[in-house]
Parts: sequence; C-alpha cells; structure tokens
Amino acid sequence: MVKLAQKSGASERVLLSIFKNVFKMHREGGFDGTTMGFSFTILGSGSGGNCAYLESSSVRLLIDAGFSGRQITERLKGIGRDVSQIDAILLTHEHADHIAGLKVLCQRHQIPLFCNRLTREALAVELPNFAGWKIFSTGETFTLGDLVIDSFSLPHDASDPVGFVIHAGPQTIAFITDLGYVTKLVLERVKGVTLMVLETNHDVNLLQNDTIRPWSVKQRILSRHGHLSNDAAADALPHLVSSSLERLYLAHLSRDCNNPALAHRTIQKKLDHLSASHIDVSVAEQHKPAPTVHW
Repeated sequence: MVKLAQKSGASERVLLSIFKNVFKMHREGGFDGTTMGFSFTILGSGSGGNCAYLESSSVRLLIDAGFSGRQITERLKGIGRDVSQIDAILLTHEHADHIAGLKVLCQRHQIPLFCNRLTREALAVELPNFAGWKIFSTGETFTLGDLVIDSFSLPHDASDPVGFVIHAGPQTIAFITDLGYVTKLVLERVKGVTLMVLETNHDVNLLQNDTIRPWSVKQRILSRHGHLSNDAAADALPHLVSSSLERLYLAHLSRDCNNPALAHRTIQKKLDHLSASHIDVSVAEQHKPAPTVHW
C-alpha cells in the first residue's frame, strides 16, 4: 500500500488542514457532541450533477464535484459544514456532471484534487493553472488521513473512469456509478462492503421511447461503456448482495428516462427475491442531499 503523502508529495496545506480538523473535532467532541466517528452524505446525484461528502476523525472529503461551486457550498452549509473545511476532492472521471464545481473549489479555494493521470490530462483546459493535483494510478490503494481508498477501473466512455471502495473505520463504502456493465473486477473489488452507491441511470423502455435524445445518444447510453439501467443493476444484485451490505443508494438517475419510484421498485423486487431484507434501499435525489449517515 502506498501512502499518498509519500507517493505524490501531499501539500503542506492538506496536512495542516487535516491536523486542524483533528484538533477541532476533538475539541467539539465529534458529530453529536459526545463521540467522534464518521459521517457520509450524498449531497446530490443524478444526470445533472453528482457529489458526496465523507467525514472522518481527520479528513473531510468530497467525492466528485458535479454541481456549481455555489450549489456545493450551499449544500454543505445545509449539513452544517463549510467549504473551507474540505481537505480534498476525490474524482471518478472528467464528465461535466462530476466536475462542474472544480474551478471554484480548486482554483478559488485551492482544494487538492485526487485523480488519475488521464483524467488530469482531460482537465488540463478546465484547470490550466491549478497546482494541487494529487495523482494516483488506477488500481492503486492509497491512504488519506485515516481513510484507506481502493481504486478500480470502470467501463465508461471517459478517459480513465474509476470506482472507489473507501474503508472508513468499521464501514466500507463502494462507489460504482457511470458504468455500462458490472465487470468481474467490480464484483471482486466491492465484495463485502457495508454501504454501496450503485448506478440505476435509466429504464430501458423509457429511454428507447424518449423523443428528446437522438438514437446515437441512446446507443451510447445503452452500450457497454454507457450507463447502468435499472434492470442491469438488478441483475447484478445476486453478485453484489452480501450479509455485510447494510445500505444501498440508487444513484445517477436520469431526469427524463427514469424516476425514483420505478428505480426503487425494480431493485426492491430483486432484493425481496433474494431474501435480502436486511438491506436498506434509498434513492439519491438530484435536488437535495440525502439524510446523513453516522457511525
């Protein structure tokens, strides 16, 4: 395992911010005023933007930044956090619905950005003078504060898209969105996680009958480097479900070719068939954060 500070020369700003957060959270007594721990909030997810927030005893981290800087700032305020407290951004890939806030967050607030080399190259025009790049190799495991982060490749039409499994104390969080199909590698990497963010982008019939998108776009979405449908996600559940999995968030829903009730019904039906009543299923929404999970 490679410690990121050793691998990429993490900036003094990152380390100082982490130390400040450790001191502040010790002083404040953690999340509920009595104990320290972890918290996780999906700030929003859908075809119009994706961003999640993870907090540990030493790190405050965004996973993707697909809303405007102003929107992310406001959503953080809504959960009692300030953008100035963010130590780093972890990026899955360079598509607009995952990077919309990067200019503000990285250039104005100088928040370090963790991504792989090809994603950085794809963002060179977007962030021409940014000096806070922290580069990892796809497939690498690295540490950030008290978090251990596994990266792995996903089949999607971006430069080098990745998923993550983040080890946060007793919990492991898997991010598997923006993928055309669930590969054997994905199944291996997410085995035994306790919380999963899984793409249910579209309903195939709604997409095929959509009058807005040209056929070429529909083909891209339906391809093996496109997006996961409700049915495709459900078909993968026998291989994804385990006794460890406690929470399942359905994410990256299309505004026009899906809806929360349909996605939830499709996934819940499969879970019922698998007798997986121990799994709590929620649909992440585009326009507001999901309830924060603490542990």
